Amino acid sequence: MFAIEVHAEFVASHQLRLGQGELEPRHEHTWRVTVHVGSRQLDPMDTVMDFHALERRLQTICGCWNNRNLNEIAPFDRTVNPSAERVAQRIAELLAPEIPPPAKLQSVAITEAPGCEAIYLLD
Repeated sequence: MFAIEVHAEFVASHQLRLGQGELEPRHEHTWRVTVHVGSRQLDPMDTVMDFHALERRLQTICGCWNNRNLNEIAPFDRTVNPSAERVAQRIAELLAPEIPPPAKLQSVAITEAPGCEAIYLLD
């Protein structure tokens, strides 16, 4: 198995919906994203996939959220809580279909503060 890793970051605010329906105070993070893509075989160029293509795809996703309030962006504007775990999951949902076979998205990790990381793992 081979794997590559790319990173991106964006600045966005959010408010978690707490247990009784109230919102925590709105606050901002510099969200750091790490993506792993793996493949059992390499492509004709002997790579998992083009690093730059993966970076561009990830930047496009993150760029839509930069300097925004996540609570105002689907699906977080409705019932999905904009937790680091759900942000990682949403990035995976948007990015996975863009990965050229036989490569596959393996994980998306989000760091919203030093020492605090959420990881969404794919099958």
